[in-house]
Parts: sequence; structure tokens; C-alpha cells
Amino acid sequence: MTAVSDVDRLVELITKRVQERLGGQPVAKLALLPRDRGDCVDDSAPGEDCAGCGACVVRRPWSVRASEQAGATRVGAMPGVGAVAADLAKLIDHTLLKPEATRDEVVKLCEEAKKHRFASVCVNTTWVPLCKALLSGTDVMVCAVVGFPLGAMSPTSKAYEAREAFRQGAREIDMVINIGALKSRDYETVFEDICRVVKSSAPAGVKVILETSALDTEQKIIGCTLSKLAGAAFVKTSTGFGKGGATVEDIEMMRRIVGNELGVKASGGVRTAEDAIRMAQAGANRLGASASVAIVTGTADGKAKGY
Repeated sequence: MTAVSDVDRLVELITKRVQERLGGQPVAKLALLPRDRGDCVDDSAPGEDCAGCGACVVRRPWSVRASEQAGATRVGAMPGVGAVAADLAKLIDHTLLKPEATRDEVVKLCEEAKKHRFASVCVNTTWVPLCKALLSGTDVMVCAVVGFPLGAMSPTSKAYEAREAFRQGAREIDMVINIGALKSRDYETVFEDICRVVKSSAPAGVKVILETSALDTEQKIIGCTLSKLAGAAFVKTSTGFGKGGATVEDIEMMRRIVGNELGVKASGGVRTAEDAIRMAQAGANRLGASASVAIVTGTADGKAKGY
């Protein structure tokens, strides 16, 4: 039996078990019994009959199939993709996430992103309005991180942060999965968490950060499967603040699990053009890096900090 068929069988088995835990319904018709979440506090659409819509992230997160809204059809690369070196800049989220980042550093980040035409700048939510203003008129997106870097916030908190980031100009959202819930096999909480952020971010695409260095193989597979079921646009390896970053092995596994339907983002430890090319050839179609300029100019020294 080949490694690919082993993974396919394991994904099928894990997906089946996740479906059973989530209510025993087919993927397209998930129907969990809702837990009591208290009164609906979503004020994004005042005047709506919350009980009648059937698609509320507060009452029915499992019914939200947001892949149509999240833009997952933008996915492209697969293992063995050719000619990636010439297009590295288009794959890169130019990243500055260190807590001590200053306004001047963020301005420089945006200037570099415009010059090299990176896919996006990836910043903490406090910088979204500034980045939107600085990148106006360009094709460089603003990407905001949510629940960063721990992922241990409540689903409501993450959804609110995501909605505010979108309103202020973010067009992609990178959220950290609830790592503790995943490791505790509380799949309903993990699924609801992602669903809420996907719904609150729409039509912005959501990348789900798994923090792969903290997970075993089965947990990585379940995390990818739940992300796919919840309508995420990408799965992503790392925050860059954990014990490890992206590996070729994890990228290959994640790509096999999500197939062509989702993107795969390699982040954490991508510091040279060689690193970037290896990740792209393994199946990543987005890269998170703070050494972005050095990567595309061939001057990376592997000492970039903050991601």
C-alpha cells in the first residue's frame, strides 16, 4: 500500500468518525443538536429574524457552508508545480506580527509589498486600517490574524475580531484553531469556532492555522478535515510563534487531505528562496514570511525574526 493510499484511507476513517461525533449526518447535511449558547448577540444584520434564517453562526454554525462565499476557487498549486521561482512574490503574504512592531515598520512593510507585488501584507488587526489606506489602488490585499497566536479565545471573540477586521479593510483572515479543544477531541467546539469566523469574515477567505508542531498526525488530519467541512479557504501550518514551523512533510500531507478544494499556506521558518520553492513544490500555494524581500531578491540570510 502506498503512502498516498494510506493517507486517503486514514482521512476517510477520520472524516467518518468526525461526522459521527458531529451528529452522524453526511458532510453536506450536517445537523448537530445545538448546545445552549444563550441569546443571539450578532448585531451585524439588525432587524433580521434570527430564528428563521437557518444559517446563524450562533445557533446553527454547522449549517453554514461558506465555501461558496469564501472564494476557495482561487486555489491553484499542487505538488510538482512548475516555474514557481519566477512567481514567488505572488505566493507570499508579507508578514509582520511581532507585538512590538511600530507604525514606521508597518509603513515599510506596505511599501515593500507594493514594490514587489506580494499577495498580501499579514498584520495584527490593529494595523488593518493603516494598511488598507497605504495599499489603496494596488492589488496587494490586507490579511489580518485573528485569535492570534494562541487560538484559545472563545468562538464569539474570534468571530467579532474577524468581522471588525473585514469591516476595516481586511480581505483575508488567518485564524488560529482552538488547539486545546482539538487535542481534547472536542470537535464540535473546533468546528463551531471555524464556522463562526468563516461566516463573520465572508466574503473574505479564511485560513485556518493548525500550529502543526503542537499536533500529532491524527490531529493534523482532523484539523484539516474540520477546516474543509467548515468552509475555510486555506489550511495553514503555523503561527510562527510556536515550537516549530512549516515542513515539507506537513505541506504534502495537508495538500493530500484538502485536495484541490482548499489552499495550503506554509508559514514559520520560510526564510530563503530555496525554502519557498520546496514548500511550493510540496503543494503550498501561499507562503507566510517576514523575510519576503530577501527571498525574492535572493539575499535571504535565514535570520528574519517575528515569523
